[in-house]
Amino acid sequence: MVRTFHLYKYSIPVDSQLILRHRFLKKREGLLVQVCCDDAQGWGEIAPLPEFSQETLEQALEQTVAWLKEWTMTTNKLSLEHLYPSVAFGLSCALAEMKGLLGEAGNYQVAPLCYGDPDELYAPLNQMQGEKVAKIKVGMYEANRDGLIADMLLEAIPDLQLRLDANRSWTLTKAQMFAKYVKPEHRARIQFLEEPCKTPAESLQFAQDTGIAIAWDETVREPDFCVEKQANLAALVIKPTLVGSLQRCIQLIEQAHQCGLKAVISSSIESSLGLTQLARIAQQYTPNTVPGLDTLDLMDYQLVRAWQGSSLPLVGLDSEFVEPLAMD
Repeated sequence: MVRTFHLYKYSIPVDSQLILRHRFLKKREGLLVQVCCDDAQGWGEIAPLPEFSQETLEQALEQTVAWLKEWTMTTNKLSLEHLYPSVAFGLSCALAEMKGLLGEAGNYQVAPLCYGDPDELYAPLNQMQGEKVAKIKVGMYEANRDGLIADMLLEAIPDLQLRLDANRSWTLTKAQMFAKYVKPEHRARIQFLEEPCKTPAESLQFAQDTGIAIAWDETVREPDFCVEKQANLAALVIKPTLVGSLQRCIQLIEQAHQCGLKAVISSSIESSLGLTQLARIAQQYTPNTVPGLDTLDLMDYQLVRAWQGSSLPLVGLDSEFVEPLAMD
């Protein structure tokens, strides 16, 4: 048994208007890893998300190299549990692909993502087959404006289901201001509002007061998080790059389903290679749920593997955006 690996660093320009919490993201950077065992091979992407990941890309690279070097020098199975989330996820995907454990079919149906102008949603929604689901980022503007936009969309498109994400940006009072502008008869078509308030306790209070279902996102990644059924909790949003290994993600999905909750696989703005793997994970483990993967159009290029239906140019390992890393 001969184990080898190749490592690449990528840097892809992104939409200059993209704001992650308190900074503009001008380029998306990450690592691509290829692991090989005899004739079998697999790929993974390791891309800590600035402002959200606990680790930097430099820290991820250092840890990845150390783990891979140890992996090539043994025939034993090495643990991923002590690694940074992005490293654990990327390596676990590469190993799963190499072992033939990651299904080829992907769920490429996406919930269109709206960062500001709701008019952007009409065209993609009209083209959707089956369940019409869209996602809106809220909490960046006034709460009453967000409420008015959500209500307007629900009014205009009678079969629309909305997902909203506030990233814990509201006080309970502001969250209730949002709800005030959503008609009671429309609230049931909000599939969930991710983390409306600054604390989980306030978010649960908001849901109880308004009847608007909520979902956990940041809460899923807290060290003491335990999946449990709670009133008005509809879903767990799982961002594997921020959560950890594929095995950890599968465990969360299974626990969510046991509690009657949706599990939604969601992007951390990975490249097209990482996104296609997320689509495959979504198809394999959450086949009846539309994943949250509508982030590719934020980028100027696709990388190595193409996303189904995308017209963005595809670049390979030999492009100016990819640098092979020598591991001496």
